[in-house]
Amino acid sequence: MDQQPSGREDYVRKVLEAYRNTPGTCGNLRQPDRLLAVQLYQRGVPLSKIENALVLAAVRRMIRPADAPPLTTVRSLAYFMPVIEEVIEMEVGEEYFQYARQKLQRLRPS
Repeated sequence: MDQQPSGREDYVRKVLEAYRNTPGTCGNLRQPDRLLAVQLYQRGVPLSKIENALVLAAVRRMIRPADAPPLTTVRSLAYFMPVIEEVIEMEVGEEYFQYARQKLQRLRPS
């Protein structure tokens, strides 16, 4: 994780960059994604919570039964809002998310 953003534009840029780099996303940014990132900034949601939520959601999407139908590509930051809200409420240590990041690195195709 990078250091804390220095202002709204930096925060929005980092949220959108984290979203774009999340496995399973299309990598394209749309105006609603930017607006949602601004709303998260206005709510005061820490960047680390958003990054943790994206990692957790990506791992959950990748850990599926082999015979499960494939998931479609995520095309909106809004898709992750339930997990972002979940992580905001979570009371777990950073170690949990470090483990999730390690798991994601192992699951990602080379």
